[in-house]
Amino acid sequence: MIYNTDRRTVITLDAGGTNFVFSAIQGNEYKVAPITLPSLSDKLDDCLANLVKGFSIVIEKLDEKPVAISFAFPGPADYPNGIIGGYLPNFPSFRDGVALGPFLQEKFGIPVFINNDGDLFVYGEAMSGVLPEINARLTEKGSKKQYHNLLGYTLGTGFGFGFAVDGKLHIGDNSCVEIFCLRNKFHPNVIMEASVSIAAIKRVYGELASDANHGLEPKDIFEIAEGIKMGDRDAAIASFARLGEAAGDAMATSASLIDGLVVIGGGLTGARKYIYPSLLNEMRSKICTFGGELVNRVQTEVFDLDDPEGFDLFAKDNEVLIDIYGTTKKVSYDPFKRIGVVTSKIGASRAIALGAYAFALNKIDQR
Repeated sequence: MIYNTDRRTVITLDAGGTNFVFSAIQGNEYKVAPITLPSLSDKLDDCLANLVKGFSIVIEKLDEKPVAISFAFPGPADYPNGIIGGYLPNFPSFRDGVALGPFLQEKFGIPVFINNDGDLFVYGEAMSGVLPEINARLTEKGSKKQYHNLLGYTLGTGFGFGFAVDGKLHIGDNSCVEIFCLRNKFHPNVIMEASVSIAAIKRVYGELASDANHGLEPKDIFEIAEGIKMGDRDAAIASFARLGEAAGDAMATSASLIDGLVVIGGGLTGARKYIYPSLLNEMRSKICTFGGELVNRVQTEVFDLDDPEGFDLFAKDNEVLIDIYGTTKKVSYDPFKRIGVVTSKIGASRAIALGAYAFALNKIDQR
């Protein structure tokens, strides 16, 4: 269900290790402009106090009572029960377990829904972002093909992942759908996130430029790649390409298990032109059988849906007629299996907020 005409209001939060960004959404539009407070993530009492303060400020700005609080939280947790705990590098004070959902529900007297940020990112894109957009464009092109599954990845401080199937967010039995800990292509005994993150761009640039103490951020390194800023341009370009190759390796694995479109968001997508070529090459790469036969790493053709020519090829129907054995009848089918990779058009933060909004209303409607 699309909630762009729904009149109910849900309070949302984008919870980062540095800042909390609070807002409220009604009908897929912001009802309250985002409000930012420091997360104070290493001090539990102060952190919880700022959560209550932020939600209270938003509620005071509303004309009607919100129906729920729904937000993203980074890292593993028991999300269905609202318990945050475990390995949380950005929220060290939560590691021993915090009943955050029940705490907020006691404070505000409305349902509270918490999910992983990667999950809500993909759900927002599936419900109100690239998935309906791509399907509408396919229809406009005269294609009979429609997509129902979406894999979402965020490239930023960490490497986030989630997937939605036929309008439903897949959470898992342990609310633990993660990709950051896959084996790293370049460093097999290290997690994938070490090569797919802001820190990875900075580290690899330093290694290739022989300047480990460069003090540059990815934006600076991108500007070096663009020739805007002084620096080692080859190292800058290669650092983004290395991230793309590592990310493409992880995406090839998940896209082989979950057949659907791929959407990528997060701050690093601003360097798309340097990341995507190696990412797509990796997803389109070959792998050998023991007999030496080469097969596709991903058993579908992978298209760049940000490229107009690529989208036209992706949208083209390739139907053929085949005989129904023992009859004079024929049936048509399209033997061309394909998926596509597309960049988020609404941005990760908005997609997460829309995912939180849709998730809350969907849960309320099921009650």
